Amino acid sequence: MTSLDKPTDQGTTDQEADSRAVTEAALFEAFGGVRGMVETVVPGLLFVTIFTLNKDLHMSAIAALAVSLVLVVVRLVMKDTVKHAFSGVFGVAFGVVFAMMTGNAKDFYLPGMLYTLGLALAYIITTLAGAPLIGLILGPVFKENLSWRTRNPGRKKAYAKASWAWGLILLAKCAVLFPLYWWADTTQFGWVLIALKIPPFLLAVWLTWVFLAKAPPPIDVFAEMEAEDERKAAAKREV
Repeated sequence: MTSLDKPTDQGTTDQEADSRAVTEAALFEAFGGVRGMVETVVPGLLFVTIFTLNKDLHMSAIAALAVSLVLVVVRLVMKDTVKHAFSGVFGVAFGVVFAMMTGNAKDFYLPGMLYTLGLALAYIITTLAGAPLIGLILGPVFKENLSWRTRNPGRKKAYAKASWAWGLILLAKCAVLFPLYWWADTTQFGWVLIALKIPPFLLAVWLTWVFLAKAPPPIDVFAEMEAEDERKAAAKREV
C-alpha cells in the first residue's frame, strides 16, 4: 500500500462511518427509539399485570388507557414529538373498546394483532409492487423522498430487503399469537404478547440498519432543490 492509498482508505472509512451514523439516527427518529418502545410496552404490561392480580377487566382497561394518556401529556410538557405516544393511545383505546364490547379481556389485544397482520401484508405487497413500504417511511427521514425508486437502484434493493424482513418477521409473530389467542387463557396470552413486543421489533430494525448501512447513500433531493433555486436566482441576477 502506498502513502497515496492511505488517505483514500481513511476517507472511505469515514464515509462509511458517517453513513452508518446517519442511518442509525434516521431509524431512531422513525421508530421512536428506546422511549418509543417503552411507550408501546407499558400500557399492555399494566393491563396484563392488573388482570393477572385481580381479573378485573374494567380496572385493567382504564389503567392501560390512563397511562397511555399520561405518556402523551409528558411528551407535550417536554415539547417532544407525540406521534408515537398518540399512536399508542389510539391502539389502547381500540383495545379497550373491543374488550368492553365483548367482555373478553383477550380482545384488548385483538386490534393490535390485526394491525400487525395488516402491516406485515403491507410490507410484502408494497415490495412486490416495487415500492417497498420501509422506503416510503424512511425516504422523507433521509431527505430523499422517492428518489430511491428511479435514481438509486442500490438503495431501492436495500429497502426491498428491509421490507421483506419486516413483513416476514411480523408474519412469524402473528403465526405465534393468533393460535394462542384462541387456545391460551387471557393471562398466559397477555404475558406471551408482552414478551414478543420488543424482540421482533429490534430484529427488524437491526436488519434494516444492516441493509441500509451497506447501501449507497441517499440522494438529498431537498439540497438539490435548494441548489436549483440558487442557480435560478443567480441567473436572474446576471440578466
